[in-house]
Amino acid sequence: MQAGYRRYLPAAYSLALALLILGPLLGPGYLLLRDAVSTPRSYLTDSALGLTDAAARAVPQDALIAALSTVIDGGLVVKFILLVALWLAGWGAARMVAVLLPTAGLGPQLVASTVMLWNPYVAERLLQGHWSLLTGYAALPWIVCAGIGVRRATPGSWWALAASLAFAGLTPTGALLALTAALVVVATPGGRTSAMRRVCGAIGLFLVAASPWLVATFVSGAAGDGSDPAGVAAFAARAEPGLATLGSLAGLGGIWNSAAVPSTRTTLFALVGTVLLLVVVFAGVPALWRRRRNPVVSGLGALALFAVLAPTLGATPWGLDVGRWSVEVFTGAGLLRDAQKWVALAVPFYALAAAAAVMWAGNRFSLPRPTFSIAAVVVTIVALPDLVWGVGGALKPVHYPGSWTVVAEQLRDETGDVAVLPAGMFRAFPYSGDAPVLDPAPRFLPLDVLQTGQLVVAGGTVGGEGTRATQVEDVLLAGGSPTQLADLGVGWVLIERETPGQLGKAAATLDGLEQVFADNDLELYRVPGDVAAQEASTGARTAVIAAHLAWILMGVIALISVGLNQNRIRLARRGQS
Repeated sequence: MQAGYRRYLPAAYSLALALLILGPLLGPGYLLLRDAVSTPRSYLTDSALGLTDAAARAVPQDALIAALSTVIDGGLVVKFILLVALWLAGWGAARMVAVLLPTAGLGPQLVASTVMLWNPYVAERLLQGHWSLLTGYAALPWIVCAGIGVRRATPGSWWALAASLAFAGLTPTGALLALTAALVVVATPGGRTSAMRRVCGAIGLFLVAASPWLVATFVSGAAGDGSDPAGVAAFAARAEPGLATLGSLAGLGGIWNSAAVPSTRTTLFALVGTVLLLVVVFAGVPALWRRRRNPVVSGLGALALFAVLAPTLGATPWGLDVGRWSVEVFTGAGLLRDAQKWVALAVPFYALAAAAAVMWAGNRFSLPRPTFSIAAVVVTIVALPDLVWGVGGALKPVHYPGSWTVVAEQLRDETGDVAVLPAGMFRAFPYSGDAPVLDPAPRFLPLDVLQTGQLVVAGGTVGGEGTRATQVEDVLLAGGSPTQLADLGVGWVLIERETPGQLGKAAATLDGLEQVFADNDLELYRVPGDVAAQEASTGARTAVIAAHLAWILMGVIALISVGLNQNRIRLARRGQS
């Protein structure tokens, strides 16, 4: 009984930390912060499937939420996925320590969970609104565990790897993070099976997990337009106060957006917090160095070093030149431009090293491990005190005006795409707080909403992929005719009144449209005449939906298989006892 209690304590501890981090967000309302948008209901539009001329960056995330929000409130779906992601991240770090450092015990496992959850990377990605990226982050320690099982030919390990890759596959970046970690673990020499077979198997599972956005990109042709090279510098890693870029990244910070950081990371306390975190981590590196003959430990160490150094070099003048050249030459290289997000690959080694530090300190000073475990946990939390309770209260739910629901109902069963004004993708609503937020219209409305993808970053602009949305916006700002909008496939124009932005000469265009709804928040206009159809082909939709189903089935079947395997193991243990 005592052993079972200790076995599940890391899971309970990680859940408690996750609840402490998310805190106020779990109340009534919706997540609407910078890039994060949740709505009561979203729809399986061409945009949600990645079938427009923009890059499929939110695939399969948007399609999954659209499907689930038909039966469950979409805000609850997003909160649940985020809570589960943070919970699994901490629990997975503890399991990874149990697998790689089997003599560590409970204290070092809890330290690893703390480092995995309580760090600037998690805080900054939450503030930037990258909630779905954290599912890929959460999968990393589980992928390490599954990869070790594959190396050892442990029954059920391939299913565990498949489940982890499917969970990470909620976003393209998450899938790539997961693939990188999986290859590092399975490709290193040794093990009871062929390294080549392990690598081929991991790549095969990745292709299924990534098939929604890979197929969407292929059938839509969106990747052909490429990304704006200006985004390489705009999204490069950034030095925080008192730290060079290398120091910021080594401390798991350095996100490109200086506004999406906890308040303590905007002062010289960033230096203090980084030093405290690295003391906990580096104290265990010598102990892990003595285990360098373990190829997985060595591989994770090399991966951590690369994950910190590569974004650092990418932020140098010549690194930026290489990045711009890559974006111009290679289709899909735009996925790499937010360089700091790849620092996630260092965190499994950091968590492992922190656990090893507690083991080393206990042996070196002949004191009980709980003493050092508690100290390491306290130091890690003190290094980033404002992660608690919604990252200093910044992460809190919002409530949409009722007019959003009215407009969504008005557009149900209608045709034609929706153009939105003011120009731009980001909004500043009275109800959304101080930070700019991504326009919720594309996820709130049942029709495709045209967005240019253009971002305003540090006073400059980064262009988006595709051209039709830009053409539509130009027509509206120039006061073009309703016929021009109809020819571009626009059947509706939505005016969001409570947010600043460019309207240009759109009043001249609106005079020729039919107003169907208006209040203090929104105005909706119908474009008269025949609207040119701009829907994706039936074949393209079928292919992408099939890819989504393959991804979901892989995850569900893998989870069931893992559960059945664990049940067999428990029954076998009971029989032996």
